[in-house]
Amino acid sequence: MKVEQIYTGCIAHAAYYLENNGEAAIFDPLREVEPYIEKAKKDNAKIKYVFETHFHADFVSGHLDLAKKTGADIVYGPTAKPQFEAIVAEDNQEFKVGNYTVRVLHTPGHTMESTTYLLIDEKGKEHGIITGDTLFIGDVGRPDLAQHVIEDLTEEKLAGHLFDSLRNKIMPLSDDLIVYPNHGAGSACGKKMSSETTDTLGNQKKTNYALRADMTKEEFIQELLSGLTTPPGYFPKNVLMNIQGYESLDDVMERAEKPLSVKAFELVANEKRPLILDTRPADQFHKGFVPNSINIGLDSNFAMWVGELIPDIKQEILLVTEPGKEEESIIRLSRVGYDHAIGYLDGGFDAWKKEGKEVDTAKRITATELKSKMEAGIKVFDVRKESEFNAQHIEGAINTPLNTLNEHLAAFPKDEEFVIHCAGGYRSMIAASILKSRGWENFEDVIGGFDAIKETEIPVTDYVCPTTLL
Repeated sequence: MKVEQIYTGCIAHAAYYLENNGEAAIFDPLREVEPYIEKAKKDNAKIKYVFETHFHADFVSGHLDLAKKTGADIVYGPTAKPQFEAIVAEDNQEFKVGNYTVRVLHTPGHTMESTTYLLIDEKGKEHGIITGDTLFIGDVGRPDLAQHVIEDLTEEKLAGHLFDSLRNKIMPLSDDLIVYPNHGAGSACGKKMSSETTDTLGNQKKTNYALRADMTKEEFIQELLSGLTTPPGYFPKNVLMNIQGYESLDDVMERAEKPLSVKAFELVANEKRPLILDTRPADQFHKGFVPNSINIGLDSNFAMWVGELIPDIKQEILLVTEPGKEEESIIRLSRVGYDHAIGYLDGGFDAWKKEGKEVDTAKRITATELKSKMEAGIKVFDVRKESEFNAQHIEGAINTPLNTLNEHLAAFPKDEEFVIHCAGGYRSMIAASILKSRGWENFEDVIGGFDAIKETEIPVTDYVCPTTLL
């Protein structure tokens, strides 16, 4: 059976391409749809359907642009209420893609409209299931997101629905089916996802905690809800965009792909007061940057941290990027609904320097230098996640997770020197840029983060420090 997983690691997202006999379908597409269209062209196939497993929270789907550009029908499962033209399928309804069959299995739990699609080949053999956020490899979808959009859909109610969906719709299926989930490790839509992105259903029945045959509904709910972290703030906004519709990516790109001279960039920055977002790597940013700009590098989980740290999804943004990375920066912003970039610095930061404009820097030290400073009693702030901190941390360090930084700025002293670090230097440079923009000067970032610290003789502990800030 010709089914291809199209995996995008920076947001841990999997879309799927199904093609047979000149017809194709796309499942859970990303915002930028041209790659899907080109793939179908190469196969001399027409995209007939865009199947959505649910209204996504962690990214803006490309369903509307893809349907507009190809004439494909958008398909949702039962109970979905999209505010645009789409097919709302019935449970067990079947759709033909060439000689293949796609059967709708309504599997509420992650959300009420959540649907699994059973793939059946031209001979009638069941091949696999595209599970969306109903079933991951090693995990299942968190049931606490819908409540942020519909108040009475409590996490307990949805967890109960998910238990029933897994037991009644998924687990009775054949063990040799291939599980094709919507996300892998790194996504905030689950808590124990494997780095593997496909598996057999039979193996998942043996290894996935949520599919234990002897588990009661009460045990399932308790285990599923324990250890869930607060979902990123942009999730409900992305859900609404996916339900209500959104601006075409072509229009977003046209507005954002505007090269601005240093003079024009400075003029727009002063007049409109946009956020200046620098997407260069941390090792470039710290050496020099436009004052008051925020660094979120493209070289890691860019979209996720944009969503975590920029509260207004309609915030106007000016970009500073590595030359040639302007389009990528705009697209990756749009994946999580940040559609209001209004231009970029033509020539990048080098152009700013050549014009003799004011430049700011962020100080960095090595882990060896940190050891000397700690012996003198310097405060250390660890901006990793609470779970990372609890696993192992510097003795006496204060945990202020990056996603809570803005709520805990008062914890950072302005009258004494301190040091910040994360795991490898990516998140701590984001934190450094935020602190610099808010007026802090007397701190340093650790090059290589905790990974480098562990290679020194700095004392670390597994004990949960009572100075954790939550």
